[in-house]
Amino acid sequence: MMLPPKVTERAFERLAEIGAADQGQALRVAVEGGGCSGFQYEIALDAPKEDDLILEGQGEKVVVDAISLPFLENAVIDFTEELIGARFVIDNPNASSSCGCGTSFSM
Repeated sequence: MMLPPKVTERAFERLAEIGAADQGQALRVAVEGGGCSGFQYEIALDAPKEDDLILEGQGEKVVVDAISLPFLENAVIDFTEELIGARFVIDNPNASSSCGCGTSFSM
């Protein structure tokens, strides 16, 4: 049985701050082929779809499609504020290597 990704309170708080649910939007985390390490994350606001896994907290939703789900097993979706800017980040135990940009990885 797969362990779904976890979403931190901070990530849900950020979604609440930007009013995602009020606009009928969720944070979509997808994995696509490409990027400097073979796979890359696609993170965007999007409306939930039928086959999505929906992770809910603080009235907000994070959604993952069925194809991306195996790549995100047991990953942690977080929000970080650093000097280079604030962004959603993914700590993925499945990634064997990742590149400096943090959006691309290989398995």
